[in-house]
Amino acid sequence: MMNDYPVMKEAETFYYPGNTTGILVIHGFTGTTQSMHYLGKQLAEEGFTVFGPRLSGHGTDPEDMEQSTYHDWIETVETGLEKLQATCEEVFVAGLSMGGTLSLYLAENHPEIKGIMPINAATHMPDLIKNYETLKDTDTQFVEGIGSDIKQEGVEELAYKLTPVKSMKELISLSEMVKDKLPEITAPAMILSSAEDHVVPPENSREIYESISSSDREFVVLENSYHVATLDNDKELIAEKCVAFVRNRIG
Repeated sequence: MMNDYPVMKEAETFYYPGNTTGILVIHGFTGTTQSMHYLGKQLAEEGFTVFGPRLSGHGTDPEDMEQSTYHDWIETVETGLEKLQATCEEVFVAGLSMGGTLSLYLAENHPEIKGIMPINAATHMPDLIKNYETLKDTDTQFVEGIGSDIKQEGVEELAYKLTPVKSMKELISLSEMVKDKLPEITAPAMILSSAEDHVVPPENSREIYESISSSDREFVVLENSYHVATLDNDKELIAEKCVAFVRNRIG
């Protein structure tokens, strides 16, 4: 049984009830809902119903995360999708980093999703794979965290300072599974990609764009942000683009 770890301030799940268009916003690996608050609020101000779930094992303690598998993360977002579908006629999904990966997973498995907006989504991370291969047979339990890859001065991501080695394997497994099924995605898609990203290679986004089968798809380059673009210089641009993407595809 998992221990009950207290949830960090600003890492809580958030929900903004609104109209019958729902938007699920998903944070990234070792991160928290704090990275998605701004985008979530902007979408809610447009009248949409917005839900930002806290992924299993996140926003508490790295030891809590270590006990979570990618199946638990999938369960978190599946439950979030169901929550929105209970009151909404249509649901869109936006996600940062592994949240983007999970948004792709949902689109692969739920053709009813109206559109997806992955931001710096991870499908293949050679450095992470290499690091994991080096560490997996050692006694190393945690490595330095990957949070706060942000260009703007003075902005901090609320994320773990340590990454559990075991969790790296979960992200790799999830990414590989999602990557293999990208051609099954037919939902409208807007792929957002930072030109410079020190966590997920920008080639991931290009490959996603080229691999999905969606006839309605666009590619947006974020020129002025690093990995955590939703907290960075382009956060307003991301919100504007997401609002327009949803508006243009409802009704």
